[in-house]
Amino acid sequence: MSADDRWIAGVEDAARAVLPSAVSTFIAAGARQQVTAGEAERAWRRWRLVPRVLNDVSAVNTATTLLGQDFATPIGVAPTSMQRAVDPEGELAMARAASSCGAPHVVSSNAGFPFEQIGQVGPWWLQLYLPHERELIRPLLDRAQESGAQAVVLTVDTPVPGPKYAVDDHDWVDIDTSWFRSNLPAELRAPWASDLTPADLEWLSGVLEVPLVTKGVLSAQDAHRCVGAGAAAVWVSNHGGRQLDRAWPTAAALPGVIEAVGELAEVYVDGGIRSGADALTALALGARAVFVGRPTLWALAAAGEGGVSRLLTGLTRQLSEDMRLAGVADVAHCREVAAHTHGCD
Repeated sequence: MSADDRWIAGVEDAARAVLPSAVSTFIAAGARQQVTAGEAERAWRRWRLVPRVLNDVSAVNTATTLLGQDFATPIGVAPTSMQRAVDPEGELAMARAASSCGAPHVVSSNAGFPFEQIGQVGPWWLQLYLPHERELIRPLLDRAQESGAQAVVLTVDTPVPGPKYAVDDHDWVDIDTSWFRSNLPAELRAPWASDLTPADLEWLSGVLEVPLVTKGVLSAQDAHRCVGAGAAAVWVSNHGGRQLDRAWPTAAALPGVIEAVGELAEVYVDGGIRSGADALTALALGARAVFVGRPTLWALAAAGEGGVSRLLTGLTRQLSEDMRLAGVADVAHCREVAAHTHGCD
């Protein structure tokens, strides 16, 4: 195992050693008994790849195009909140790392830095929740697009926040969170809309100047509804197991969504991606990109911007190595090693 691989494997422990316990507990927490959060990584290990031989893999290309935008890697940064509780540079450090690695970067609407500052660093997408009064979101959307947001990722799996038994709000009393939701005016800090329908996607598609992605889809039927209502991409996610506990693992849900809409829209996935092998498995199943959430926060805590860069670079190197071993020279051809379930943990 290389030094970078060992570092990636131990990054959570390194982060916990320097973070306040309330912050590390918040990052790791899943909903209720944390069943879904706990099985995310194992779910990817139930798949097996069929390597191809007699293919020239002397040069391997991990570059990809997402929504018409070019990236050096299909491994991206998922939206996460509380980044400034992890590192004072928060989203700015995350943006610099993603930009330097050529990785997709999605910024939470709860971000602790203004969109204008984040947009000066490099390409980014905005993650969004809709308020009960939809029109209230228009100024924020305009600001984000003017600040360079190249896509809007609407989270659709959060009608209410999932209960997290491990998190105790009292533990945060000595931690400054005055910067939290720095881009949200008071009228947008109320509970999010619990009445989303396909009509909201149609409305958003009509007012946006950039592509719309729907994040939080596990059902093939829902994926169809999203695409039919204007989504350019569907993001398979169970919110890191932080919403409905005992929701389906994304590794199990991905094939059905690919079968339903893979020819109509781009499909992305997150949840339990911890290695290049996990990424290759997702790509072999048909995902166009994979996103990592908690690992980027652990890396940010452990080593700041450089830690996130090391994580993204290391995971992409692992992906490249595994592609070579699987006989795949280009990330666009990963489906040629078609993944199959093996039925074991």
